[in-house]
Amino acid sequence: MSDTVSAPPTWRATQKANRRASLMRSAAALFAQRGFAAVSTVELGEAVGMSGPALYNYFPSKEALLAEVLIDASQRLLDGGRTLVAEAGTPADVLARLVRFHLDFATADPDTIRIQDRELAQLPAEANHTVRSLQRQYVQEWDAVLAALLPELEADERETRLLATFGLLNSTPHSAVAPGDRSAGILAAMALRALAGSGVG
Repeated sequence: MSDTVSAPPTWRATQKANRRASLMRSAAALFAQRGFAAVSTVELGEAVGMSGPALYNYFPSKEALLAEVLIDASQRLLDGGRTLVAEAGTPADVLARLVRFHLDFATADPDTIRIQDRELAQLPAEANHTVRSLQRQYVQEWDAVLAALLPELEADERETRLLATFGLLNSTPHSAVAPGDRSAGILAAMALRALAGSGVG
């Protein structure tokens, strides 16, 4: 029996995937700037050079587009976090890598960070559940590292520290006043102090 070789993506499939990704980026920018409810499907289409109705060739609804943006972001955070946790290093090392990873994400994708919490209520129930589940799993990855670093902390204190730290890191698009690397260094140090005090550094 001969081995089956998967055919490479067709030009049409590649073009559709690229247009879909472009739509997601443009939608995130528009939703962040003006809010989900204020953005029409016509405006979403125009942002990538297509008619409003053509949007439905890629997403069944505006809500589905928002869901894809938020699910994709949550999945990328979870996948990245799991990869970092699986790498060798002390809990302090891993925690520092997680902080820097989240900072980099917030800096590279500020529009999605802005709409992540603000527009979550606009999602259909199933998509809302998916996003929240992915977010919980991401927090759990961090929590396991923090518990290993500071086993004396109770679960509720770890959760409080983690949620406050995510609030700080997610404010990066607004609070990064100093030049790039310096702002990142300031925020990373603040986050690590909030999480672990003298336990890292």
